[in-house]
Amino acid sequence: MKCKDASEVLKVVREKKVKFVQLWFTDILGFLKTVSITIRELPEALESGTGFDGSSIEGFARIEESDMIAKPDPTTFQILPWRPSRQVVGRMFCDILTPEGTPYEGDPRYVLKRNLEKARKKGFICYLGPELEYFYFKNAKGIELLDRAGYFDLTPADMAKDLRSKTVTTLEEMGIPMECSHHEVAPSQHELDFKFQEALITADNVITYRLVTKEVARRQGVYATFMPKPISGINGSGMHVHQSLFKGKRNAFFNPKDKYHLSKVGKKFLAGLLRHSREITSITNQWVNSYKRLIPGYEAPVYICWGQRNRSALVRVPHYKPGKEIATRLELRSPDPACNPYLAFSVMLAAGLRGIERNYKLMSSVERDVYDMNSAERAKLGIESLPEDLHEAITETEKSSLVKEALGKHIFQQFIANKKIQWDEYCRQVTQYELKRYLPIL
Repeated sequence: MKCKDASEVLKVVREKKVKFVQLWFTDILGFLKTVSITIRELPEALESGTGFDGSSIEGFARIEESDMIAKPDPTTFQILPWRPSRQVVGRMFCDILTPEGTPYEGDPRYVLKRNLEKARKKGFICYLGPELEYFYFKNAKGIELLDRAGYFDLTPADMAKDLRSKTVTTLEEMGIPMECSHHEVAPSQHELDFKFQEALITADNVITYRLVTKEVARRQGVYATFMPKPISGINGSGMHVHQSLFKGKRNAFFNPKDKYHLSKVGKKFLAGLLRHSREITSITNQWVNSYKRLIPGYEAPVYICWGQRNRSALVRVPHYKPGKEIATRLELRSPDPACNPYLAFSVMLAAGLRGIERNYKLMSSVERDVYDMNSAERAKLGIESLPEDLHEAITETEKSSLVKEALGKHIFQQFIANKKIQWDEYCRQVTQYELKRYLPIL
């Protein structure tokens, strides 16, 4: 279902006998917010938007400037397939506006739009294809697994396999073209992949994907989580982001004569991702728990380098297949699925564009397993590390003019303030590890 404008939305609503429409947007942390309106209110909402109190949304307006407007984007209208047929419900993503009707600087979706416009002015269209991993547990109170399977395993009676199939079907019904689904490396860990699309559509799809995955699981009496590292000692969940720039219908990253089939534009973009990776990490990995995943030995990148076959590298350049020039891309492997995709995609794009603008030189590729190198070998190759914890990541971001420009002053300040509070709360806790380790001996 693809509506081009408000009139098509109203037509579909009449034909499908829709009763309510949910207006969706996110706060700066990426949590989905919604207000439901009746069909009677829909025409006015499409024309003028729906008001709400922005001071109650994380990272939005202060109390003295709290009035905000959620303006639906008619091109995002979809029916929610899981709602009963007797009460059809639709949804639309919204752009957040001030009472004067101007884009609100604290709206994550607007931040991504603004960065995409910068790319367009340079002649580029940004395409993204993220791979989100997640876990199924018996419930939200613990980490009781649904299965003990491994990578690509198939078991005859697999509840998780059925959950994946239902999730794929639901996403397809909502207009999100899916590529594949499979079991991941860790027990009870899974992945669904959707086709690459333009960045804004992809960010909306990530938000939809997370909700649908959780909703399908909930209706089957289990729990799905995108927490980066819910279980110690096994792989955490990542969100590998495949990205490329196009000029019209031509992939600007492709060069048939290059060893890696990467153009100068592609190499400079890659150099930008590498050079600015430390300062964007608090955005792509925004939780204390994110850094429990970014440790050696669990297929999560720690060291800042790139390669082709090397899955220990931060960025991988997938092999070129003849006739598949359109698929030439870079795979950033550090982000996790609990980030705010609007902000994460914004800083990735900003880093890559900075590499193009300033003609960054790309370091040599690394095809050895970086985890097997000692510190002297890594230093000789100029390989640095990602931040080890949220505090270090925040410190790097706070110094970054690139991130401040990409996010805008408002979200930049609000995001850092929120992360500092999170880190402070985390550090003040007495953990079970401390009690178990120290109480008997101290």
